[in-house]
Amino acid sequence: MDQPAGKASSGRFFVLEGLDGCGKTTQARRLVERLRVLGREVVATREPGGTLAGERIRAVLLDPTLGEVDPLTEVLLYQAARRQLVTQVIAPALARGACVVCERWHYATQAYQGAAGGADPAAVRASTALATGGLEPDRAVLLEVSDAAAQARLSRPKDRIESRGPDYRRRVAAGLRGLFLADPERLRIVSAEGTAEAVEARVWEALRDALE
Repeated sequence: MDQPAGKASSGRFFVLEGLDGCGKTTQARRLVERLRVLGREVVATREPGGTLAGERIRAVLLDPTLGEVDPLTEVLLYQAARRQLVTQVIAPALARGACVVCERWHYATQAYQGAAGGADPAAVRASTALATGGLEPDRAVLLEVSDAAAQARLSRPKDRIESRGPDYRRRVAAGLRGLFLADPERLRIVSAEGTAEAVEARVWEALRDALE
């Protein structure tokens, strides 16, 4: 499917993906800073969220008092937030030539709700196409970290998704890895172990050629 009309050739869309606790927020912030030093306009956003509607959907999805929710219901809520983010934030930014740095993209839905949660993969793919209009990142980086290290980094109270057990997280990690291995030209895997500075260098090495 074609990307939304109006994406300028100078606009770039970057995604950071990985398990909860892998360091996405830290690395997104560092990437934004690097790009701004290069003189690029940068829009930083996240999924689910990034818009007023999206943040309210996020609050529902992550509310630990809700208990278990049907996997397809989760998929549709994520896709609703994603659609609003594409139309309100990402597509306009790309159209004016900005760089967009987004924490998570539809790969998370395929892994968390699909591979790990049991939602029908065909339904996930179809709803993703509707939500994104075919928009894919110029480069996405999967931050791989051991489950033990990721859990140790989650110092705040866990949300509804983060509270799921180690078997669920293993299925998520396997799902994400499979997706990224299937498209190595555009999707890159880097180790998120070590210092924030070391991980930042790996992330930059994995995506800097996509700026050219």
